[in-house]
Amino acid sequence: MSCGQQSEMRILIMTAVSVERDAVLRGLHSDSRFDVLLAGVGSVAAAVNTTKALATSEYSLVISAGIGGGFPGRAEVGSLVLANDIMVADLGAETSEGFRSVDDLGFGCSHIQIDASIVERVTRAMLVAGLPVITGPVLTVSTVTGTAERAVELATRIPGATAEAMEGFGVGFAALDRGLPVLELRAISNMVGPRDRSTWRIKDALDVLEVASSVLTEVF
Repeated sequence: MSCGQQSEMRILIMTAVSVERDAVLRGLHSDSRFDVLLAGVGSVAAAVNTTKALATSEYSLVISAGIGGGFPGRAEVGSLVLANDIMVADLGAETSEGFRSVDDLGFGCSHIQIDASIVERVTRAMLVAGLPVITGPVLTVSTVTGTAERAVELATRIPGATAEAMEGFGVGFAALDRGLPVLELRAISNMVGPRDRSTWRIKDALDVLEVASSVLTEVF
């Protein structure tokens, strides 16, 4: 990307809640190329609010950013996950043979593939900055996982699953509808599994998200 292209690029970052937005804004240091807006909680709210934002301004890239849960053995608390695939994990049907996705049912697509070159550039920059980052599928769920059994089921059904959150697919679908590339960036605050708020490290995750946001200003 040339300097001329860089100056023209505008990026929309959508976060679910205000504490995530504030962390991102601190990291961006008032970089005017970035707009940071609230998506709301859940995929539907995220899709609607991202669509509204994209209808009012022109952007080159859309990013879903925030904190999320990491799958044990894949993404540790305090690390970053950059999605190479955004997947809605609970859209489909339960059957006697197990869960069947909308892809299996022939009703649509549950994946948003990410531009590998963008993922590579951002990942490399995060690593250079000393941030612990991995890439892999990030799952969008409507109900956050709260049991070990559910965590195992998701990890088994979706090999390589790294993290789960609630907005990525909605943000990504809105971007896809406009023909725009999308990224999902998650700072891990807790493990996917039994719901134990005493083990959550939200502040640490928000601090990592802030630093990661500063790196974005150097990449784009």
